[in-house]
Amino acid sequence: MARSGVVADEMDLVLEAVGPRLRALRKQRGLTLADLSAATRTSESTLSRLESGGRRPTLELLLPLARVYGVPLDDLVGAPRTGDPRVHLQPIHRHGMTFIPLTRRAGGVQAFKMLIPSRPAPAEPTPQTHGGYEWVYVLNGRLRLVVGDRDLILSPGEAAEFDTELPHWLGSADTHAVETLVLFGPQGERAHVPACT
Repeated sequence: MARSGVVADEMDLVLEAVGPRLRALRKQRGLTLADLSAATRTSESTLSRLESGGRRPTLELLLPLARVYGVPLDDLVGAPRTGDPRVHLQPIHRHGMTFIPLTRRAGGVQAFKMLIPSRPAPAEPTPQTHGGYEWVYVLNGRLRLVVGDRDLILSPGEAAEFDTELPHWLGSADTHAVETLVLFGPQGERAHVPACT
């Protein structure tokens, strides 16, 4: 029983720290309670009580706040980080390619470094579709990009953007490895690049 009492005490300390952390984050972002209420569809009084400690934080209340602030949920509750303080990005291996996440925020546009390995022969395109919008910038190598009925070769310094609901495929244009930067918007957000003159 003593163990559960210690765990409960630790939980209370973590939850007590959430309110001041939320208030500091809101002020740091220059938002009012009204701004936050409109963005999260949570009443101003609930947000105020959450910040003052008068309302216990729940997942239902914290998830919209994490989305608005663009931070992982752990940052809101102050989940303890142990061991090595450096961020180690975990590569994702999919369709014979490696994706290294460059962003950690919840929702919105995500950034990745995509690596396509060298192969003894160029791969045969197998177009796929999924929701979203993608922007690809070639760092090294020659990228073959098939989107719909278009078949393009992109060299270092070139970029392309496309709706991922169109059948598309990315691969090496030859037998050499390719490195790219990819921005992906899961809800169809597009990258906007203003022209500077």
